[in-house]
Amino acid sequence: MGYFAVAFSLGIIAKQAGLTAAIGFVSSFFTRASAGEYGVYTLVAAQAAYVEIVAMCLVTNLRYMLMSAALSQKIAPGTSWLHRVLMACCVTDEIFGISIARERYCPPAYTYSAALISTLLWASGCAAGIVAGGMLPTAIVAALSVALYGMFLAIIMPPARNDRYVLYAIVASFVLSGACSVAPVVSSWSSGTRTIVLTVVISAVVAWWKPIKMEDADGQA
Repeated sequence: MGYFAVAFSLGIIAKQAGLTAAIGFVSSFFTRASAGEYGVYTLVAAQAAYVEIVAMCLVTNLRYMLMSAALSQKIAPGTSWLHRVLMACCVTDEIFGISIARERYCPPAYTYSAALISTLLWASGCAAGIVAGGMLPTAIVAALSVALYGMFLAIIMPPARNDRYVLYAIVASFVLSGACSVAPVVSSWSSGTRTIVLTVVISAVVAWWKPIKMEDADGQA
């Protein structure tokens, strides 16, 4: 439901850019990234060149490179390269969260199932938003989108309760993300760039502060 609600609001923006419901469905089906998609529709409305749109999506969604690198450690040895490529294409923030939280390896069927449900709701929400064309009050759309943040909390709270270092990292990410959004120079960076820098810095500090023993890592694998 969180996917549908957020995509619905994006559909309203897509409608203002002149996209049809069918085009919105297809674009959302293959994009599945709220920040990237918002940027795409904004540039489409401004009649930007294809190169500009592709470059914007690349910068905005660079965080998925880090997520894919982390998830590569959750794939069982012997998994074919085709499955690995398809699983990488399925990565979103939420699918990364539930996949990385799984114990042991993450099988391709798990990723495909999660991606199928989320992608269909995301694409359908965008198409529905285009059809509605902004008829629903903004307050209602904003209220529905809270469900997505609820899913994020459901993903991060259990490990934070079990490991205080995870809790420290989560709190640090909240505080530093808010600070960087208003800090001089850093606030001018794209949200994707800020996310990558903060992810690398916070992860490196926590890894140095509380390294995971090899036997623990093997046990979780």
